[in-house]
Amino acid sequence: MSIVDHHAIDVSPRISEASVADYIALLKPRVMSLVVFTALVGLVIAPGHFHPVLAVTSILCIAVGAGASGALNMWYDADIDALMSRTANRPVPRGRILPGEALAFGLTLSFFSVMTLGILVNWLAGGLLAFTIFFYVVIYTMWLKRWTAQNIVIGGAAGALPPVVAWAAATGSLSPEPILLFLIIFLWTPPHFWALALFRTDDYQRANVPMLPNVAGPDATRLQILLYTILLVAVAASPWPLGYFSAIYGVTSLALGAGMLWYAVRVYRYRTGSAALRATRGLFKFSILYLFALFAVLLAEVVVSAVVRMWS
Repeated sequence: MSIVDHHAIDVSPRISEASVADYIALLKPRVMSLVVFTALVGLVIAPGHFHPVLAVTSILCIAVGAGASGALNMWYDADIDALMSRTANRPVPRGRILPGEALAFGLTLSFFSVMTLGILVNWLAGGLLAFTIFFYVVIYTMWLKRWTAQNIVIGGAAGALPPVVAWAAATGSLSPEPILLFLIIFLWTPPHFWALALFRTDDYQRANVPMLPNVAGPDATRLQILLYTILLVAVAASPWPLGYFSAIYGVTSLALGAGMLWYAVRVYRYRTGSAALRATRGLFKFSILYLFALFAVLLAEVVVSAVVRMWS
């Protein structure tokens, strides 16, 4: 007579219930779209001629590398994602994708994106892409995010590197222009994410993630947002007087910067109630428009110049 333990743990392999949509979500498509756009600008403003096939290959590799970073981030952060309302429905914490599947998916995409960029384009770009993935996954996700309130400041370097990678792909070298683009995104990241953290404080508290509002308090965060915004506006406008970008870019940068400062001042002034919530949400939304419009001007200038040359 055999005894069956109905409480025993089922160790048989489980078939994944993941759909194509789940794997797309694993790539963090919204983040990827910003990465692709900023990388495209870095590629287009780079000097010299770059073969269209290699250009498309470079952008695809950067996009896949960004998606790989997102997948590995979701694999490692599944425990805290499950505790936050903003991220609880992601594929791994919801159980639609197994952690091992997310890990394998991210590592595979990382390997092929870096190797393809290195072999088909150049190894400076491939090495920078590998460093970007490593920085985001290991330095930011595995270390900084759970350890320090400056996680967004230091970790923002990973999100700021795509235009540098793209420039390196197009030229095989580096120069001040992509470094300036890097600095703009790097300084943009803290005001953008700290605005989000101010109205998502409970989420981060529940997940024990040391975001600045939870560690230093909302008032200190508001001051930091204002200070970083002032620095951002100054650095974003600097390529014009330095002679790297045109007056059209410079005027646009100052106009958009005035908008960023206006929202940052509102966040600093309004600290309680619905007015504070509207201010932080307003800054978060406008910051997305700010970065997109700033880079769009650079892209539009190159496109218009190319059209004019073609018809002249």
